[in-house]
Amino acid sequence: MTATAANTPTDAARHDWTLDEINALFALPFNDLLFRAQQVHRAHFDANAVQISTLLSIKTGACPEDCKYCPQSGHYNTQLEKEKLLEVEKVVEQAKAAKEAGASRFCMGAAWRSPRDKDLVLVEEMVRQVKALGLETCMTLGMVDSDQASRLATAGLDYYNHNLDTSPDYYGEIITTRTFGDRLDTLATVREAGMKVCSGGILGMGEDAQDRSALLQQLARLSPHPESVPINMLVKVPGTPLENVEDLDPIEFIRAIAVARIMMPQSHVRLSAGREQMSESTQALAFLAGANSIFYGDTLLTTGNPQAEIDRALFDKLGLHPERRETCEDDATHAQRLAQQAEQHARAERVAELAVDASV
Repeated sequence: MTATAANTPTDAARHDWTLDEINALFALPFNDLLFRAQQVHRAHFDANAVQISTLLSIKTGACPEDCKYCPQSGHYNTQLEKEKLLEVEKVVEQAKAAKEAGASRFCMGAAWRSPRDKDLVLVEEMVRQVKALGLETCMTLGMVDSDQASRLATAGLDYYNHNLDTSPDYYGEIITTRTFGDRLDTLATVREAGMKVCSGGILGMGEDAQDRSALLQQLARLSPHPESVPINMLVKVPGTPLENVEDLDPIEFIRAIAVARIMMPQSHVRLSAGREQMSESTQALAFLAGANSIFYGDTLLTTGNPQAEIDRALFDKLGLHPERRETCEDDATHAQRLAQQAEQHARAERVAELAVDASV
């Protein structure tokens, strides 16, 4: 691919990016890369609007997977206290607080390989009640089959998060308890159930530049592209196998944000984990490179995240504002929501009984 071709903006959503083309984007002069990313970004989004999400861990620790970056894995001693599945009422309280703080999407994560049926009943109720607040809903529960995905979609779940994490070739260096193909299968199942997809990866896990290109290639091959693409910087947690891995150069991280924006022009690219370790300048460059989504709040599942007040101050300094989500309802949707709220009272006793049985 020539330098001229690499500098030619395109608005088309492509699924056939070659590694040579992606490597050519990464190799562009930094200013040229950011300029192209800005062109693509402005063709599809308000360049100064950032979608705000809040993430809550609804079940923490004792995960049977061996992801080398994860403090929730039961394979490593990270001093993390395991917790049972949260009560529905506590989740709703947190969702209300998130909405008041400016979030438009509420994301809930559970440290499972895959959910059990009795736990899924409670999760469905969480989705219904959070949805009734006027928030978008997102879940990350591990692998789900077609029946589970259908149940979540019927409950009203908007997004399902399932990250690819890294390239197919490097994947085995990070995770051995589920395959890269398992992750692709889960994403296909979620899409078939009618939910939107949230899928991205983690940078700085010791991968090389080719792995970063291959990760983005795999994400862009998904059809349609994931509506949300979280790009995480590794948070090195003591006790995990990656606690001493070499830091990734922040400029290389920004390049990945820009390339993701160019390759998936209509997706929200989320500046996700690792923001607590980033300077204001690095975050500002990420927004310039096309990032237009963040997590608001004190923690991301179990790792730190800039507090909302700090984020508001940065937004003011950069002239950014939360993305405004249209929440108007037609008569049919309004009636359906009221009916769902009425049904919640009828289910309350059953949910309380199941909550007692929910286990680690």
